[in-house]
Amino acid sequence: MKKVLFICTGNTCRSPMAEALLKEYKKEISVKSAGLLAFAGGPANDQALQVLQEKGIQFQHESQQLNAELVEWADVILTMTEQHKLHVEADFPHATNKVHTLKQFVNEAGSPDVVDPFGGTVEIYRSTLVELKALVDKLIEKLD
Repeated sequence: MKKVLFICTGNTCRSPMAEALLKEYKKEISVKSAGLLAFAGGPANDQALQVLQEKGIQFQHESQQLNAELVEWADVILTMTEQHKLHVEADFPHATNKVHTLKQFVNEAGSPDVVDPFGGTVEIYRSTLVELKALVDKLIEKLD
């Protein structure tokens, strides 16, 4: 079973949304998420959960900090931004071959970053979810 780890900053918005989408649409893949500056055990952002629920996705989440155990567990580590990727590579240089931005991994043109919706309106979260759903769909195709 392929093991995918999504990384963002606080592990409350983007990476949990990507995790929830991949778990919902590709049950044969083991998925986790973490944050570079996460507060361990915190909930997902209320608006992130709301927009997932609007799509019929129920998701339980506790934020966690990226650590060596998670890096070792993952077959592929997908970050939400180029800065996240550089940070992971600096902290875990032995894992650079499996660290990519999500957009680069699925060959998405343009900016390598998924913009952080944190602090934005529910509409911004909906927009982020639409973007992540398209990227996760491409990810599923690539992993198949």
